[in-house]
Amino acid sequence: SESAYPVLSVPSCDYRLRLLGLCNNFAYVVMLSAAHDILKRQESGNNSATVAVDFQVGNSSNSSRYDCNPVSTAAVLLADILPTLVIKLCAPFVIHKLPYGFRVLFCAIMAATSFLLVSFSSAVWMSILGVIFASISSGLGELSFLSLTVFFSRDVLGGWGSGTGGAGVAGAFLYAGLTQVGLSPQTTLLIMLVVPVQGLLKFVFPLGLVYFAEYFINQGLMELLYFPNSSLSHAEQYRWYQMLYQVGVLVSRSSLCCVKIRKLWALSLLQVVNAVVLLFAVGYQFLPSAWLVFVIVLYEGLLGGAAYVNTFYFISKETEDRQREFAMAAASVGDSLGIALAGLAAFPVHRYFCSL
Repeated sequence: SESAYPVLSVPSCDYRLRLLGLCNNFAYVVMLSAAHDILKRQESGNNSATVAVDFQVGNSSNSSRYDCNPVSTAAVLLADILPTLVIKLCAPFVIHKLPYGFRVLFCAIMAATSFLLVSFSSAVWMSILGVIFASISSGLGELSFLSLTVFFSRDVLGGWGSGTGGAGVAGAFLYAGLTQVGLSPQTTLLIMLVVPVQGLLKFVFPLGLVYFAEYFINQGLMELLYFPNSSLSHAEQYRWYQMLYQVGVLVSRSSLCCVKIRKLWALSLLQVVNAVVLLFAVGYQFLPSAWLVFVIVLYEGLLGGAAYVNTFYFISKETEDRQREFAMAAASVGDSLGIALAGLAAFPVHRYFCSL
């Protein structure tokens, strides 16, 4: 049947969607990579009334064997995903009334503001507000750009997926690398300013489950997977966990041109297995070194990225033309809902283990 939308043939549109995906997810990823430092900074500021603190030292304010911050990094995760979830739940019904140009400008302003607020924050609430602005930027941007893809060939989804995966690697690597060579988290965040419904349930549920499991790992378990005998400090181990996870996401989100996976539930169940294994690893501490965790989180990223890009590819392929734009926007609620639930689940887990 004839498409309800004209499919545009634009040279290099795949490259342009890749760049848009990179810019859209960059602030979101950086905030998650900086989560441990953000909370460590606020704790140190409360204890010493100064912002100039050493982010590499352990937390000596508690007696737990897990070297815990008072607040789980899931606090940053919730601030980074709940605004996105609200946007994805509500915006598909009204967002078409706003032109794309206005949306993109608003997203850029929100992203820049988020870096400034977190960099210069002097209190927890100010840092969390900055993370919320990053969430608004990435959530509105993702919803808008996914809706825009219906006017182009389905192949541009590969570019979008690759770009968002690239944002993960770029954000996590730049943050970990710049702090590793001695820059403070505050300086690093400032540098980042210059970088840049029923038919859907079969897609939304698997996507949400994948994201629940992987973000439960990332923000609920990673900070507890600490190996004191490693040459890397606790904060450094956490950063490189995030970095390798994002490498896996990049590779799998860029794989749509080579392999397409329709069995989304299989990806979900494999990700849940990852979460269960690492949960027991935290509780019983049977993993011998951080290097094995590096391999697991790389595999975790591969599963998560594959679930994301294949979900939206098959929504685009299997949804009727007149419903496709709404479906692409509305289905994106799955990942945000999963991430939000992961953040909520991570709090009691953090509290339980850190009380041991």
